[in-house]
Amino acid sequence: MVTGDSCDMTESQGTYEQPYPSSPASPAHAEWPPPPPYRPGPQPEPGKKRRRGPVALLAAVAIVAAAVGGGTAYTVQELTGKDATTAVGAPAVPTAKRGDVAAIAAAVSPSVVEINATLAGGSSTGAGVIISSDGEIVTNNHVVSGASSVKVRTSDGKSYTAEVLGTDASKDLALIKLRGAKGLKAAALGDSDAVRVGDPVVAIGSPEGLTGTVTSGIVSALNRDVTVSTDENQGQDQGGDDQWPFRFGGREFNGDTGSSTTTYKAIQTDASLNPGNSGGALFDASGRVIGINSAMYSSGSQASSSAEAGSIGLGFAIPVNTVKSDLAALRSGGTS
Repeated sequence: MVTGDSCDMTESQGTYEQPYPSSPASPAHAEWPPPPPYRPGPQPEPGKKRRRGPVALLAAVAIVAAAVGGGTAYTVQELTGKDATTAVGAPAVPTAKRGDVAAIAAAVSPSVVEINATLAGGSSTGAGVIISSDGEIVTNNHVVSGASSVKVRTSDGKSYTAEVLGTDASKDLALIKLRGAKGLKAAALGDSDAVRVGDPVVAIGSPEGLTGTVTSGIVSALNRDVTVSTDENQGQDQGGDDQWPFRFGGREFNGDTGSSTTTYKAIQTDASLNPGNSGGALFDASGRVIGINSAMYSSGSQASSSAEAGSIGLGFAIPVNTVKSDLAALRSGGTS
């Protein structure tokens, strides 16, 4: 207990601790200046929540940073409540190199593969896009439909055997998986709903077996109705992908599409596409996939061999948002 003329506090009364401890050198009767009275800070009104301070704000920023930095499908799904397949991938090229064809090609070429399928009536050569590091690849249904075996070659020259996980003839899409693959570079999937006419694009595929061929152009039009055959045997006796029939603008190319067909909305591009580009990727200026190349028109499309055909700048790609919405069904083995 401290005694003095202006202060007399006991343990039962004490709600204040002296800021200055007693000094042995001080006289016993010395008095310290009395402390200022305790005044509580302003209290929130009933029913109102206290505003978050800097600590709470930093915690919120940390959570967002973890989501962006982590980059895992699990984190995206947990924070947004959406399936990870709806997320838009990070740009593959830095902002300063946006639209630079050489920079885009260097960044995304490792994500595009060549596909060779053995069919009952011959063979089919096309391309595909890696979407997972362990070897999931998106391609066209007509590239692998009815195949007895599928071989894949990556951009570094390695060869793999692949199995078909699922196909969707109604969208001309297929998902295959490489055996024993790991550490592959997956492509970043973009948002085809954000694509505008006139946007620059880069196409990568294997036309005529020329692996990793890069062409560039622009988006010529959107929502073009392209009709393709859903008969897996259609065109295979003429070389598979080289003569896969499709219909556009009321005309048929590469032969008769038959009575079993499907129509999808496509992105039209003037980037050069040739037989063998099917299943390859159409990239935007940031190096994100905006479409899967699926059909091309040429003045020689009615010719008896693909050698007489050539691109005249009329190509079509399946929008990547169609691909993303179909992935779960393809992974489960859907064969619609």
